[in-house]
Amino acid sequence: MNTRSEPAEREPDTSARPPLVRELLLIAGLFLVYKLGRQAANGHVEEAFRNAGHIWNLERAVGLPGEGAVQGALLHSHTLVQAANTYYATVHFPATLAFLAWLYWRRPRHYVWSRRVLAALTGAALALHLLFPLAPPRMLRAAGLVDTGQVYGPTVYADSPATDSMANQFAAMPSLHVGWALAVAVGLIVATRSRWRLLWLLHPLLTLLVVVGTANHYWLDAIVVAALLAVAYAALRLPRTPVRTRLPRPAVVPAQRYGPPAYARSGARR
Repeated sequence: MNTRSEPAEREPDTSARPPLVRELLLIAGLFLVYKLGRQAANGHVEEAFRNAGHIWNLERAVGLPGEGAVQGALLHSHTLVQAANTYYATVHFPATLAFLAWLYWRRPRHYVWSRRVLAALTGAALALHLLFPLAPPRMLRAAGLVDTGQVYGPTVYADSPATDSMANQFAAMPSLHVGWALAVAVGLIVATRSRWRLLWLLHPLLTLLVVVGTANHYWLDAIVVAALLAVAYAALRLPRTPVRTRLPRPAVVPAQRYGPPAYARSGARR
């Protein structure tokens, strides 16, 4: 397979790799700002439930399928619903950190680009959490859904939003679970050249089914975060880098034997 025009398969350009300590501090700082921002958005209970009713009615008005259809499929199996809860609780952060770590060492230029996209997406999501508090469907009585985390476990949330000191349970819009998963998939598809790389899209697809089936998010939470991610990609383009190509070696032409032309030799025989 010809790889001369595929920079992702070449050795990583170490000159594009930022200092590790600086990146660790930057990512830790961004994470701290995000957590503090979510905590600052706590409260607004009445507004969060009012917005939840609006989102539920809007989804029905535009003909989106009910979230209960996905949850109903999960509830057929105790093992399946627990697996979905575990996926929701444990995959989100580790998968994103592993993605960034791999890009840092193997695709430094793609790392810087993906880190900027994730930071922009997370900042936009935090602003929306502050401006539009939203109770998840598991809290909305009209939805008639089960809080699978509390009933079957494991869960990352406290029994009551008022007593939850670790997370803002009214930050359903948009879904960063889906947004980060989609950014991971797109980043890996762009940074690799495997013929199977489109299979990375299974990660955001599975994440979408999990967050909806566990009643932690509405369909619109995923649609909005996908739109925000598209804007981030449009604003933050992957910089083009010159590709060093090796010119093909000139073919070795065998030395010609000089002598009288063929017609001269044939005439001599006559």
